Amino acid sequence: MHSAQELVAYIETLAALPTVYYRVREQLESPDGTIAEVARLVESDPAITAGILRLVNSAFYGFSRKIETVERAIPILGMQQTHDLVLAMTISAVFDGIQPQSMDMKHYWQHCMMTALGARELAHVACGPASDRLFVIGLLADIGHPVMYQTVPELALEARAEAEAGNEPLSVSERRIVGCDFAEVGAALMDNWQLPTRFAEVVGAQLAPRLAGERMREAEVLHVAQAISEAERKDEPSAQAVERIDPRIWEDLEIDAGYFDSVREAARMNLGSCMAMFFPVA
Repeated sequence: MHSAQELVAYIETLAALPTVYYRVREQLESPDGTIAEVARLVESDPAITAGILRLVNSAFYGFSRKIETVERAIPILGMQQTHDLVLAMTISAVFDGIQPQSMDMKHYWQHCMMTALGARELAHVACGPASDRLFVIGLLADIGHPVMYQTVPELALEARAEAEAGNEPLSVSERRIVGCDFAEVGAALMDNWQLPTRFAEVVGAQLAPRLAGERMREAEVLHVAQAISEAERKDEPSAQAVERIDPRIWEDLEIDAGYFDSVREAARMNLGSCMAMFFPVA
């Protein structure tokens, strides 16, 4: 049996965030940080620069005029959004060293993007000012699985096979066979990366949102977004997926369960364009 921290420790050198992320974050958090210096750091990485400019000039944000430089983009996006987009733009690079043979990484990133888009759509209705951050948290929600398939592939595959054969939640079979589930591993990785505490709290509680304390609403959004993504992966009817969601979650979010299918359709419509923006080589 393995703990989440143990699995993360196995791949610590492979799954390290790029130095540019930490330097940008340091500037954004410093009272002496400047937009000009943040822009200079971002522009030192051509891939991140291209990704951010591609994104801010897309329909995803819908700004009315073309933004041609990172320095112009930062005040429009705001500091938190800049941080989150730099993080999002570095995620695929983080896993260049992690190539689990038993995972189709293209399909994996599509699953992550569906979760992110579903979380963003739901959060706009349920979370107000916190909504933008739910997109990147959604993108990271399933990040524990590449770690598991890289470190304990046989056990991870056995857990998935047993879950599908026995019609039980994957997290249950993972805890029984591996010793921890993907949400625990994802939260441990985010702690290892020293991301803002909200990331680990929400991702770690996505399977049992009521354990998230003051982050419960965000964890509930992520829980539903993951259900949307999983329904899409299985080509499962929305009504069937909704039956597995605790009715209290809809009450807490003040959203009708029928909204599930509308969010799923909106995420599906945006999936192709967002994959091209965030993972152009995936």
